[in-house]
Amino acid sequence: MSDPGEMRASDAERESVVERLREASVEGRLTLAELTERTEAAYLARTHAELAQLTVDLPGGAPAARRQQPPAAPQTPGRVRKWIVAVMGDTKRNGTWKIDQEIGAVCVMGDVTLDLRQAEVRTPEVDIVATCVMGDIKIIVPDGVDVELSGVTIMGDKKVQVVEAPSGQSAPVVRVKAYVLMGDVKIIGDSRAEPIKRGWFAWSEWWWDRRKEMRQHLLTGLHDSIEDGRHAYEQMRRDERDAEREYRREEGDARRELHRRNRETLRDDLQAHRDMIREERQARRDYRRESRDSWHQPRHDD
Repeated sequence: MSDPGEMRASDAERESVVERLREASVEGRLTLAELTERTEAAYLARTHAELAQLTVDLPGGAPAARRQQPPAAPQTPGRVRKWIVAVMGDTKRNGTWKIDQEIGAVCVMGDVTLDLRQAEVRTPEVDIVATCVMGDIKIIVPDGVDVELSGVTIMGDKKVQVVEAPSGQSAPVVRVKAYVLMGDVKIIGDSRAEPIKRGWFAWSEWWWDRRKEMRQHLLTGLHDSIEDGRHAYEQMRRDERDAEREYRREEGDARRELHRRNRETLRDDLQAHRDMIREERQARRDYRRESRDSWHQPRHDD
């Protein structure tokens, strides 16, 4: 009899574990980095045992069915957004901190750094409004989150440099609306920031191996796509050269045919001109002969 833990996991069971992880994050049991890592591991898990490892340290363990997310706690009036401000200075928020409401980041001729990786996210999504005037705002997130960046930039820059999760996965969402005037707003991932200390769990080894397999598969697919594109480009260039040669050949044939017709027309015109001159000379000779004959004929007086 086969081990139940080795039974293959279904997509519905993976989504159920992802939902449980989201609930644990809202309850303050997981940081954003841990939620992102375990969410990615849930989508890479192949068996029930691997899924169970992701929630073994959470109340209730892996759920048998999809659980409904509890409603978010109502926000206290007057505390709609948590503000982080830097005016002609620097402000950093990193390490372990709590995100239980929307965030407002403002910098005026200063720098603001928000490191969300070890933050306890108590909301379904992280919502940030970033206002930057002649300064810099840097937001650090775990690679694998879904980043949505919008807003307005005037004489400045806003960019996302994060390795996002593959499409189709329900990754944590960080939504940033940026208003930039002569400044920069950047959202960067782990690969571009100083590393943080991470815990090592039973599932970490196979998770890293699966990530390597997935990235190798993506790189192989990308390499194949590049090769296909290169072959298609080379074929297109060959077709263009063949078409150009065919065009030049047809153009040369048409030019030679035109020259041949022009030569024939010129030859016909020249021959017609010669015939006309010959006819004119013959007509003059005939006229002179007739005039001479008429002059030498005897005249009879009446």
